[in-house]
Amino acid sequence: MHTDIERCVRAVRSKDARFDGWFFTAVLTTGIYCRPSCPVVPPKRENMVFHPSAAACQQAGFRACKRCRPDTSPGSPEWNQRADLVARAMRLITDGVVDREGVPGLAARLGYSTRQIERQLLAELGAGPLALARAQRAQTARLLIETTALPMAEIAFAAGFASIRTFNDTVREVYALTPSDLRTRTPRTNPAGTPAGTPGAISLRLPFRAPLNPDNLFGHLAATAVPGVEEWRDGAYRRTLRLPYGHGIAALTPRPDHIACRLTLTDLRDLPVAISRCRRLLDLDADPVAIDDQLRTDPVLAPLVDKAPGRRVPRTVDEAEFAVRAVLGQQVSTAAARTHAARLVSAHGEAVDDPEGGLTHLFPAPADLAAVDPESLAMPRTRRVTLTTLVGRLADGSLPLGVESDWPEARARLLALPGFGPWTADVIAMRALGDPDAFLPTDLGVRRAARELGLPSTPAALTARAAAWRPWRAYAVQYLWATDDHPINFLPV
Repeated sequence: MHTDIERCVRAVRSKDARFDGWFFTAVLTTGIYCRPSCPVVPPKRENMVFHPSAAACQQAGFRACKRCRPDTSPGSPEWNQRADLVARAMRLITDGVVDREGVPGLAARLGYSTRQIERQLLAELGAGPLALARAQRAQTARLLIETTALPMAEIAFAAGFASIRTFNDTVREVYALTPSDLRTRTPRTNPAGTPAGTPGAISLRLPFRAPLNPDNLFGHLAATAVPGVEEWRDGAYRRTLRLPYGHGIAALTPRPDHIACRLTLTDLRDLPVAISRCRRLLDLDADPVAIDDQLRTDPVLAPLVDKAPGRRVPRTVDEAEFAVRAVLGQQVSTAAARTHAARLVSAHGEAVDDPEGGLTHLFPAPADLAAVDPESLAMPRTRRVTLTTLVGRLADGSLPLGVESDWPEARARLLALPGFGPWTADVIAMRALGDPDAFLPTDLGVRRAARELGLPSTPAALTARAAAWRPWRAYAVQYLWATDDHPINFLPV
């Protein structure tokens, strides 16, 4: 997008928030960079240059605008809708892999050399993996400075900096302010309304591109919530998180212009990963205008989209967890699937403390489930085989499911497992792997909606009809499901 100069200039002049995160505007006369929707008077065209990432702007010597805070804009939808090497690398960088494992660890996960990774990221994003990770560390540092009362030394460590000096230099370079100045400029309460310095908790706003319809998004998460791991309480979806350095609890509340997020973490180094996973769970980096415009071209879907635009795909914070839950949900009701999952959680999940609610456990890790006696599982024998095979492959690493997964390859590996049919593989592709074009033509709810709307209801015919919805068939499924009165389609009260 950043190479289409005319389109970028029009977006900046119209202050179009839909393009926030797609590209960044660097102003030659001021040395700052902004998001397209920055409220200041747009600069002259000859003074604007465009970059594909905040990291590229920083590499070029530009500082973040203090008004529009471009480093906190929604992430680029490119990394959600693509499955190529750059997109997969960006998802891993956002998930903190470079900070934890370095560039060699990033390359190993993707199956490429470090040189190939660096070359492709530089070509498309104008910055390599280290610069991209550095930009994320700077954003994490700013968030901790502004929303907590932690000492600066602890913030530097939590944000992933190797030294206080590097932390200070980076903050000054990116924001043109010292860490202390950033804190002084911040009101005593953070944007989400929680007093700064509340022990163990961080409150923040998660931005998104409008429109966002919260009904099916939070309705689905609440209706399928596993007791002990998830709950709907006081207008918020709450759940436990298994994180690289510890665990946490996230509380997510829909607001008109943002998602209020409250995170309680055992290790603050997990903050950027927790934020990334919450954004992914709620599909907050989607481009709803582009998606809905495509689906509106179908006269059958157009009224559904116009009635409630901005539907997102409810996803997951843990791909392996969702795969297990998908097997537990095969050919049973939502209530039965929750019951099966709750039994596994109470018997094999790691206990956690939740003084603010009713969360009790982390969902069991694949290694824990791989050690379970199959005969102790209260389910049909064939499904026991399916489940034990799945968790065994997840535990030994022969079935990698993660943000870096190649979608077609992962789907093929899932279909090779006993008991895995197209529905199970595609629902995992849709909700765990994030494939925006995953489709469920055999799903009973989809077929029922298709029949009522006058669409073909047989899987083959419906798949052929849905070709016009590509590459957004996963979102079309959300609109089809929304024609039913199932609790997944309604925001809990």
